[in-house]
Amino acid sequence: MTSRIAGAAALVTVTATALALAGCGGGDDAGKKNIDLQSAGRPTTGAGAAPTPAPTAVLGELKGPEGVVVTLTSAVRDKGGFLTVGGTVTNRGTKPYTPVAWRSKETEIKSQSSVSGASLVDPAGRKRYLVLRDTDGECLCTTGLVGIRPGESRAVYAQFPAPPAAVTEVDFQLPTMPSVRIRISG
Repeated sequence: MTSRIAGAAALVTVTATALALAGCGGGDDAGKKNIDLQSAGRPTTGAGAAPTPAPTAVLGELKGPEGVVVTLTSAVRDKGGFLTVGGTVTNRGTKPYTPVAWRSKETEIKSQSSVSGASLVDPAGRKRYLVLRDTDGECLCTTGLVGIRPGESRAVYAQFPAPPAAVTEVDFQLPTMPSVRIRISG
């Protein structure tokens, strides 16, 4: 009887430990909000990588300094009046890259290593759309873009107010990179 109780206690301990470890999830958020759009901002290659999403059509590609390439694969209107642009950033250079220049120059923005400086331009309507912010001043975009290693890719996204329904193409802009025209779906 005692061995049965000890066995049951060991099973409970192992199960509780497994559940606790599964719920930890890394613990590196330190209380920050977690907006996870297809593992945005997490590595898609290398150690600790999120699963690589299935290949999708390329809407546009921006080639920047030091071998950094941003490939845009989606520009989708949400029912709430938003437009979410997504893709990947890949470091094809030879040294780690931190895109500090991609953040917004606004003083109240808290997201320091992000794509908060991205914008959309409707050339026909002559209007610029900036990345949305939450009530705490954080961008609704990928943050934590620090030390992108050579050969590494990370998912990126940014959410904007949606242009009028008649607008089907916009120019995506990111500081230090040439703009690219992309087609909106949805």
